[in-house]
Amino acid sequence: MSDNAEATVNVSPSSASQSAPATQANPRLGTPLDRSATAARTKVLLLGSGELGREIAIELMRLGAWVCAADSYEGAPAQQVAHEYRVLDMADPTQLDALFAEIQPDIVVPEVEAIATSELDAIAAQGVQVVPSAGIAAICMDRERLRVIAHEQLGLPTTPYRFAGSLEELRAGAEAVGYPCVVKPIMSSSGHGQSVVRTRDAIDAAWHEAQVGRRAAGEGGISRVIVEALAPLDYELTVLTVSSSAGVVTCTPIGQRQESGDYRESWQPAAVNPDTLQIAKDLARRCVEGLVAEAHAHGERGWGVFGVELFVLTDGSVLFNEVSPRPHDTGMVTMISQRLSEFALHARAILGIPVSESHVDLAIGSGQVGASHAIVVEGDGRAVFSNVPQALAEADTNLRIFNKPEVHGHRRMAVALAIGNNADDARAKAGRVADALDITVR
Repeated sequence: MSDNAEATVNVSPSSASQSAPATQANPRLGTPLDRSATAARTKVLLLGSGELGREIAIELMRLGAWVCAADSYEGAPAQQVAHEYRVLDMADPTQLDALFAEIQPDIVVPEVEAIATSELDAIAAQGVQVVPSAGIAAICMDRERLRVIAHEQLGLPTTPYRFAGSLEELRAGAEAVGYPCVVKPIMSSSGHGQSVVRTRDAIDAAWHEAQVGRRAAGEGGISRVIVEALAPLDYELTVLTVSSSAGVVTCTPIGQRQESGDYRESWQPAAVNPDTLQIAKDLARRCVEGLVAEAHAHGERGWGVFGVELFVLTDGSVLFNEVSPRPHDTGMVTMISQRLSEFALHARAILGIPVSESHVDLAIGSGQVGASHAIVVEGDGRAVFSNVPQALAEADTNLRIFNKPEVHGHRRMAVALAIGNNADDARAKAGRVADALDITVR
């Protein structure tokens, strides 16, 4: 994420073509509890029930859909609000296939990466809508496939990179892109297994970290890695991009602060000059249009919200980094900054409701900025929040407590939201909300 690359920028000459929007859907909504033989309801299955899934479930239910929330543990945030929930290992093809057979969903919404993607392909082949598509979900989980499509097919500018399947290949790749560089597992996220390598002496340790620190390291096997040049990064942007029956539109770019690859603060609109703003929105649109074209080529819709992550370098260059095929954690700021949050936009898009430029407008005054501040709790036990009335006494502030059952080590348990007269003001207000809370782990 933040740790990326210095050297020549790769710019391929190819570009994405405009993809035509898919046919309008006609979901059956408003009777989620009808279990009769002639029931006319749309059943949505969430695969992953964290804080983002919770907001998606609420928005889908507001529009009249039936929602079942699945996760690997009981009491996950979305499970607490959905019509029904299930607990299973979603990376186990047998368990996931049994879940599909039981629920018989109309729409499947993956909200985590640890999913048996082969089963998503199978259920999509049966005519079930996978969000945004089974193919896109698989592509975005695989940094190698994603980078090849983004740079080599769509022509998006990136840092110089190589792929490696062995320590020897990694050593050669690092020499090709130059030092310092960043090594990341192909199948991972949120900084897991990632290393910044500044000298040749550290490359072996980076290979080891990629193997043991990545997600799903316990499953064994060797993970391929990507090695990228370390760019002179100025700041990062997230451009939430919505694909719907009306086509592709982009939200106002979001600024962010991260720690060890994890989101800690975000604000919208990000302070960028007009040229950078236009380039960022153009890159995000081209990325999503290219992925949606892939979905259409396989008979899928490609509808939903995408979180396109971009690097802005010290020389003003804008580079593609990664894309999440679902609402983005930095996008939680939209719960206070936009007329429709990223979760409301996601729900509308996947139900076939057109999303146009006017739907992604900001809901704050001219010159104002919205901010979010992640509240990370450390300890071992249940997190109890108090002093909430005092924390929210200041005007234009809000709070979302995720109600996660327990914390072991450190865990994101809530997010503070605020509107300010500028980014610094908004971030400070959100920080004061977080600081004023009394959180006890017991």
